[in-house]
Amino acid sequence: MTSMNDIRSSFLSYFVKNGHEAVPSSPLVPRNDPTLMFTNAGMVQFKNVFTGVEKRDYVRATTSQKCVRAGGKHNDLDNVGYTARHHTFFEMLGNFSFGDYFKEHAIELAWNLLTKEWGLPKDKLTATIYEDDDEAMALWKKIAGLPEDRIVRLGAKSNFWQMGDTGPCGPCSEIFYDHGDKYWGGPPGSPEEDGDRFVEIWNLVFMQYEQFADGSRVSLPKPSVDTGSGLERVAAVMQGTNNNYEIDLFRSLISSTQNAVGYNDDPKNPSLRVIADHLRSMSFLIAEGVLPSNEGRGYVLRRIMRRAMRHATLLGAEEPVIHKIVPTLVKEMGQAYPELVRGEQMIEETVRLEEQRFLKTLSRGLQILDEASADLKQGDMLEGVTAFKLYDTYGFPLDLTQDALRNRGINVDLSGFEDAMARQRAEARKSWAGSGEVGEDKVWFAVADKVGPTEFLGYETETAEGVVTALVKGGQIVDELKAGDEGYVVVNQTPFYGESGGQVGDTGVITGDGSAADVLDTVKNSGVFGHRVKVTAGSLKVGAPLLLVVDHSRRSAIRANHSATHLLHEALRLVLGDHVAQKGSLVSPDRLRFDFVHTKPLTPQELAEVEDIANDIVLQNSAVETRLMGVEEAKESGARALFGEKYGDEVRVVSMGDPTGNAVGWSVELCGGTHVRRTGDIGLITVLSDSGVAAGVRRLEALTAKGARTHARANANIVGSAAEVLRVGPHELIGRIEVLQDNLKKSERALSEANKKLALGGGTAGAGAAAPADETVNGIIYVGRTVEGVSPKDVKGLVDAEKKRIGSGVVTVVLKGEDGRGTVAVGVTDDLTGRYSAGDLIKLATAALGGQGGGGRPDMAQGGGPDGAKAADAIAAVRGGL
Repeated sequence: MTSMNDIRSSFLSYFVKNGHEAVPSSPLVPRNDPTLMFTNAGMVQFKNVFTGVEKRDYVRATTSQKCVRAGGKHNDLDNVGYTARHHTFFEMLGNFSFGDYFKEHAIELAWNLLTKEWGLPKDKLTATIYEDDDEAMALWKKIAGLPEDRIVRLGAKSNFWQMGDTGPCGPCSEIFYDHGDKYWGGPPGSPEEDGDRFVEIWNLVFMQYEQFADGSRVSLPKPSVDTGSGLERVAAVMQGTNNNYEIDLFRSLISSTQNAVGYNDDPKNPSLRVIADHLRSMSFLIAEGVLPSNEGRGYVLRRIMRRAMRHATLLGAEEPVIHKIVPTLVKEMGQAYPELVRGEQMIEETVRLEEQRFLKTLSRGLQILDEASADLKQGDMLEGVTAFKLYDTYGFPLDLTQDALRNRGINVDLSGFEDAMARQRAEARKSWAGSGEVGEDKVWFAVADKVGPTEFLGYETETAEGVVTALVKGGQIVDELKAGDEGYVVVNQTPFYGESGGQVGDTGVITGDGSAADVLDTVKNSGVFGHRVKVTAGSLKVGAPLLLVVDHSRRSAIRANHSATHLLHEALRLVLGDHVAQKGSLVSPDRLRFDFVHTKPLTPQELAEVEDIANDIVLQNSAVETRLMGVEEAKESGARALFGEKYGDEVRVVSMGDPTGNAVGWSVELCGGTHVRRTGDIGLITVLSDSGVAAGVRRLEALTAKGARTHARANANIVGSAAEVLRVGPHELIGRIEVLQDNLKKSERALSEANKKLALGGGTAGAGAAAPADETVNGIIYVGRTVEGVSPKDVKGLVDAEKKRIGSGVVTVVLKGEDGRGTVAVGVTDDLTGRYSAGDLIKLATAALGGQGGGGRPDMAQGGGPDGAKAADAIAAVRGGL
């Protein structure tokens, strides 16, 4: 038996030998087609190559493309498990020619692989062609030798491919395999074509025309080929069955499901098939960063997951079991798709947590549903308002309500459900007041109500395509932004992060057909991402497709700074204690700011320890992992939340660093921002400062990556320059500075003493005025001096020196400062403090200088005033007080 892995490998090898470039599967979330929810065909990643927008260095390619069809136009969800070939996830084998070979070689390659390489019997194969494609008819006869009765002409509905209303298009040619008359059904084009006997295993699309809006077509200068072959269908043929769920991969997954659930009955039970199929979709989507949520792709993923989980309960499961099957899938498909191996732990954890939430929801919801539908019988309809109450109040999705009632033949009043939903929105809109900032809040609520939330792709990519859903200018919704205009652009999906949680919004560029705009900022309001732009070329209109490109270097710097705040938070807690809690942050490209609870400044030793601990985690270069959890579950797991922040029912939990006693990670926080892939991407963390911003709140400012390196280099340059000036090595700089400081202090002391001596000795004009003779006033000696060129702190010393010289008396010394102010000190010898108080006399002197007060001991007091020119008046005032 040929396994799925063998078939995939042999397909790719065959086309590589025939000159094709083996191209890896593109992501399930398409980056170049905003009209698609998920990649649903092999040609999606080559769309721009086929249209000529993109050029590659090869003209032939082959892929095994991951595909999901579970939302939008291509939605096979409800059929999965009940038919032989419907899947939510499947692999499309493909070979492509971009203006190289065309019909003849495409048919030849397909026929040789099927009949010669894989050995399928020719008499089991039937081809179809477009009804007017005589060229394909002749080629099938020539290459395959098929008789005309096994070359079926079909109309445009099934055998003419178009990318859209305009653009490349062309006829198709399909290959069907006949499983034999033991199965009901007829060949393509017959009334019984939907049976299980004839199964399409190959489709060749010949792109040879370009379609215009007026309905006309012209031949393409370089016709191309797009082919697809469903791997699961081919495996069924080559493994001797007509049912995809009986091939080796699904047998393994179904067996693992039976073991996990403890179900040993019919292996063909549809519930087993639903679980096996849905496991692939959920695992691949989670591996690519899509997480279950209530919006967009996350909602489709949740719907897939919960449908599988519902079927697990139908098999008897009463606790989470589906996550136990993930290792089997990784074992089966991990070699071809290593992202499964890398993400195995995260996939298991995400599935397990969703199962836990779902079982609580299911138990509560089913009880209420049973009560509400107890009196209903087959053919009846559950009221829409009841279904809405289950959805809105109890978190029970509409599709689960429908699924639970389907076996009883009961439907749901969908119009009533939508009416209830509309009433709730109207009430919310009526009661909503907004924050009132620049009068624009209400317009965002209106935009959100009109176009719905924006799908954020920025966790996984910095480039994507989107379709304009709304334009805002001057607080009003408009239809167009013209060159030179500034306004806001809203698209259905974006890689740009909208400012929130302390992280600034992204910048970059957006381009379209003849239009371009600089994205100056990105904001987030009511779930809508608004790109603040200045249009630089053309105009932007609603409905136009755009290419959105985030400024990579700026985003990388923001990622590093944001992840660093998490590491610093945990390091602060370890150094200072468990009371440390985040009180806010700012994450910008040039630096980070982190506010936290603490009552006193950090010592230099504490700052160094915090920095060292955080950088130790950087050096671990451990993976940064993200999970989606319920808020309470996240907090119970140890995740830290920002105090006062409002969270929805579910939150992203970011963990980084190798765990030390914590099974999740070293740092675990609730966070919706963007982060580095590995802690090593932060490069380096340098703490710049610690300061107080409020009572009991401190602020760290820090740099990372290039900013930290630039800062370190600048400091090193300063040290080097200083060492060069002082003619020592950098390691000798501190010692040299200490010697210079000591010498400077000695020089300052010597200068001060010299100035005092000059001042007391009468000096020169530079040191002071000539010393007057001692006076006798009321029988005591009074000395009054005016000095210059000394320090204010030395004035008392001059007074003490004069008191010592005269032995008994009163001394007044006034310093006329360079700034025009006057400093005065009055001294009274100890034998006279009973008659005079220096504290009283100083008030007379300061008043003369234009000042007030002064103070000191009875034997010494000092004061001053703004008018140093009145020094003589101050001396006279003291004399008059004796």
